[in-house]
Amino acid sequence: MIGSSMVTLTIAAFLMTVILILWRPKELNEAIPAIGGAILVILSGSVSFADLLKITNTISDAAITIMATIVMAIVLESFGFFQWAAEGLMARAKGSGIRLFWYVNLLCFLMTLFFNNDGSIMITTPILIIVLQNLGLKNHQKIPYLLSGALIATASSAPIGVSNIVNLIALKIVGMNLYMHTLMMFIPSTLGLIVFLLLLFLCFYRILPKKLPLNAIVSGKHPLHVDLPKSMPAIKNRAKFMRNILLFVFMVRVSLFAASYMNIPVSLLAVIGSIILLTWRWIYLKISPIDMVKKTPWHILVFAFGMYVIIYGLNNIGLTHMLVNFLKPLASGDLLNGSLLMGGLVTVLSTLVNNHPALMIGTLTLTGMGLDPLTLKVTYLASVVGSDLGSLLLPIGTLASLIWLHILRQHKVKISWKDYCKVTFVTIPPALIFTLVCLSFWVKWIF
Repeated sequence: MIGSSMVTLTIAAFLMTVILILWRPKELNEAIPAIGGAILVILSGSVSFADLLKITNTISDAAITIMATIVMAIVLESFGFFQWAAEGLMARAKGSGIRLFWYVNLLCFLMTLFFNNDGSIMITTPILIIVLQNLGLKNHQKIPYLLSGALIATASSAPIGVSNIVNLIALKIVGMNLYMHTLMMFIPSTLGLIVFLLLLFLCFYRILPKKLPLNAIVSGKHPLHVDLPKSMPAIKNRAKFMRNILLFVFMVRVSLFAASYMNIPVSLLAVIGSIILLTWRWIYLKISPIDMVKKTPWHILVFAFGMYVIIYGLNNIGLTHMLVNFLKPLASGDLLNGSLLMGGLVTVLSTLVNNHPALMIGTLTLTGMGLDPLTLKVTYLASVVGSDLGSLLLPIGTLASLIWLHILRQHKVKISWKDYCKVTFVTIPPALIFTLVCLSFWVKWIF
């Protein structure tokens, strides 16, 4: 029997953790409240040692995959890839603020697909700030590019499961692989992103500068990552060199799906890809891989582990059982009903308590409903849409949004909650509903 003190401590740990993550007093690292809450949950007795082993097994492959991806991003920064991307962005805009809008969002979409949503925010936001500062745009003119880029970068983790650590963890819980996730999700979520981007364009069209200074150039170093090596050798054809690197990263990403299809650990291919890139850098730039020990954000592992321990504790004290009893009669109907229900539920939970715990709660709830395999997959994917797109209604809905706000504050760029919400409350609900409807019809069609 579950004691009242166990329940009280577990719920208190959850609430304390969420409040501290959203508040972040004195720029508190999000891993600290997560691990503090996890320790409190363990002390309460709602998570046992056996549960800890199960949790470690569940998140290990996802965590290693994401960390290997981040290592690859840091290596690319050493080559000056992102500085080159910023210069290319400016060149292709050809003096048009409208064209720059579309290229900015294409860049953000691709960065999330090639790396992950948090990494994409950390990579693209400083690039955009460099570009916009050099253009001499006023603060209100920067908002369309920075806000749309952040929203698209975060929402773009939905099409492929490997772009978000919490998506990878949830995949394992429901017994899906990356191949199946992409088959069922890529088309409807990409269509939803296109609709979302069109709505953003309509919102911003009036304030987008129609003409940009043609002589603007991107200068300075990338402020959040490693410095460009002073001894970096001259490259005869830098564009070709960067394209070769990008092609290699693309091949690594494709290999992850091949590994998933053949039941090979995805993390193995991700680690091999990062090792090859590290070796490439060592040979080319003479930079030892040892610097990765310091530059890799290991706190992400601590954060993911701590949050999952807390959610597992909530599961063990009966929270998901209560949700199962409430939701099962509603979700057991047709696929469209289940898609809209779970997508809406996780959107609300994400808006209230952040998308990491929201998706984990939703996924654990689904596994306890006894749904047929197809309904389970559709409702899970709808939860991912709610977690990746619906969670963006408020800037506190995702960890990526919190990182984005922090970067903006560092660079003294002002975007208020009012600026944010008057865009998201108009664009996200229709895009979310469109994506969830497309998901249900797409899955019906392919199966």
